[in-house]
Amino acid sequence: MTIFKNLKEVESFVGKELGKSEWQKITQDQITKFGKITGDEQWIHMKPIKSKMFSPFKNTIAHGFLVLSLLPTFLEKTYSIKSAKMGVNYGLNKVRFTAPVVVNSLVRGKVILKEFLKIKNGAKLTVKVEVELKDSSKPACVAEQIFLIYE
Repeated sequence: MTIFKNLKEVESFVGKELGKSEWQKITQDQITKFGKITGDEQWIHMKPIKSKMFSPFKNTIAHGFLVLSLLPTFLEKTYSIKSAKMGVNYGLNKVRFTAPVVVNSLVRGKVILKEFLKIKNGAKLTVKVEVELKDSSKPACVAEQIFLIYE
């Protein structure tokens, strides 16, 4: 984990990796609960037997938005700004789901500070998060997330 005392230290890190989270297993239980909560109950996520028989992935896969929803956890585990009084999710620039996440796969977030912009009482940070898929050369997801950080 990269720990910054304040936003001035963060500003000098543009273009650099902030860190990588620990590997996290994506379970069928997570996939099923996510499908039920969001109403996305497509069989490629929810039906293991049917997926083994008919899916090109030969198993269920995680929802893209389930993978995307892990970004806050990945970010929390990769860097910290001690002087921050509050952080606000400002949105996303780009999101691409570049590889399927088959059930029981391991994923982690690789976080890079892409942009730093001073704002009143803080900064707007844009981070690139690559959701790495263990034993794959291709990430599962690549996203740019924007935060407002206030000191």
